[in-house]
Amino acid sequence: MVLLAAAAGAYAQSVRLLVQSSPLAGFQFHAGPDLWAQLQVGDRLELVREPANPHDPNAVRVDWRGHKLGYLPRRENALVAEQMDRGARVEARIAKLTSAADPWARLQIDVLLVL
Repeated sequence: MVLLAAAAGAYAQSVRLLVQSSPLAGFQFHAGPDLWAQLQVGDRLELVREPANPHDPNAVRVDWRGHKLGYLPRRENALVAEQMDRGARVEARIAKLTSAADPWARLQIDVLLVL
């Protein structure tokens, strides 16, 4: 019986597929600059759908520890928004931090679909 329980547990593992790696839109307009020194590669990010967003019906907000950092870029958010609307489990993390003058180059995020 113990062997069967261990084998069943192995099948319960989830798989994470990288579906998007992109810069963070709007970083300079939200909490990002104030939190810069605290952000670390690998930090978990929360993705929040904003279907009523007046600028983009596919808007996906990116939060870090309850602070709004920005959004997935408009040109790259449709697939993630669709998956979230379907109830899929989607996760994100900080993939890269760069002290670049260009705010679009400062923070790179990875978006993962959890199966």
